[in-house]
Amino acid sequence: MYDICCVGHITLDKVVTSGSVKHMAGGTAFYFSNAISNMPVKYKLVTALAQSEMPEVAKLQQAGIDVKALPSTHSVYFENIYAENQDHRTQRVLQKADAFTVDDLADVEATIYHLGALLADDMSTELIKVLFNKGNVSVDAQGYLREVVDNDVHAIDWADKREALKYIDILKVNEHELEVITGYTDIHDGAKILAEWGVKEVVATMGSLGSVIYADDIFYDIPAYKPKTIVDATGCGDTYMAGYLYKRATGFGIQASGEFAAAMAGLKIETSGPFTGTEEEVQLMLKR
Repeated sequence: MYDICCVGHITLDKVVTSGSVKHMAGGTAFYFSNAISNMPVKYKLVTALAQSEMPEVAKLQQAGIDVKALPSTHSVYFENIYAENQDHRTQRVLQKADAFTVDDLADVEATIYHLGALLADDMSTELIKVLFNKGNVSVDAQGYLREVVDNDVHAIDWADKREALKYIDILKVNEHELEVITGYTDIHDGAKILAEWGVKEVVATMGSLGSVIYADDIFYDIPAYKPKTIVDATGCGDTYMAGYLYKRATGFGIQASGEFAAAMAGLKIETSGPFTGTEEEVQLMLKR
């Protein structure tokens, strides 16, 4: 039995910022796994990728991460282009990987399953339902709101949202995703709608403006922890959720878990690539 199992594709990422062009591994699976790798929690990653990207799995395993790597015809290939304001990016998908199935998770038992779909057809509602009956389900909504047309990523509504959200305990959205799903621009109004539709904890991030978590009719205001320098925002949301679920899985309350998560995300943005720091470093960020 694992405390947390993350399900998602490790990607090939081309990251373009004002000062550089870099090629690296990426995706929720990659950033979440690295961020949680030094935390004292029993963790497993389930991913799918082409044989050519298996060296990335070996690196995660060398870092002590338990990985179930499923074969895929292709790996996902993302191009992320950031404006000077790191809260904004444009994306293209040059390659897609095989979707995850119920059978892929049949032998994995966990207290929390975190689903990091990158595209709308990565993980079905049926998979969400099956995992809901095995443990608590956490979902990052971003992938369900992305459709690829001629390599360009287009924003779409979550087609099966009203059915899927009944089986989601924790939902992570940013302010734009919240508006797409609920139709509300106000974070508080949108979070209440998601709760009415079945979500127990709504985690709404707003980049440099902080985040809001809604659970049991209570709003928790989480501040942003300002980085010393802004280098690369890719993976900040995944890093936030790694910190949040780690703290929730180990018995911490929502406010403390959210603040820890925000501090981890603040540290991550100071460097390119994933966060691989320690809990002690996050605690120092909280004090800073």
